[in-house]
Amino acid sequence: MLCEEKLEVFENGFEDGKFKLRIEFYGKDARRLLLAIIRELYLPEYGEDYVYPFECAKEFWGIYLDPSEIISEEPNFTGIKFVNRSVLNRLEKALKEIDAPADIKDSIDLGKAEIVKLKKGLIALGKNFILDERGYLIVFTKPSARELIVKYLGMLNGA
Repeated sequence: MLCEEKLEVFENGFEDGKFKLRIEFYGKDARRLLLAIIRELYLPEYGEDYVYPFECAKEFWGIYLDPSEIISEEPNFTGIKFVNRSVLNRLEKALKEIDAPADIKDSIDLGKAEIVKLKKGLIALGKNFILDERGYLIVFTKPSARELIVKYLGMLNGA
């Protein structure tokens, strides 16, 4: 669905020509996180009162989310000192269990990812993906999107 001249929202993500950004998720539902990102991207243009692309995406996805419910936070990551086989096995198992196209899964390079630990599990932070062992895979086209996604990890269901 076209929510803005250059913002297309689809079932598992969005593509924005204005920001040259595409973000998709696989596995568990990450649409609340994507809504938070869309709102932040368009907030400067629309102002606090009514961010049309955010409202349009909410309607398309059938999600009620009040802007006051959007939580941005600096995640409390604990770095992993040694990435051993056990850590990689946990993340590989999580990736294997996520229903995503083979080419997407094949593009995930856990060996080059920064692996961190949160209270609820491991997260692999790659140049173009974030894999949360709880069952979330988020892929994106611009490396700068990673920080924006990390800022809203608290929006993931069950976070």
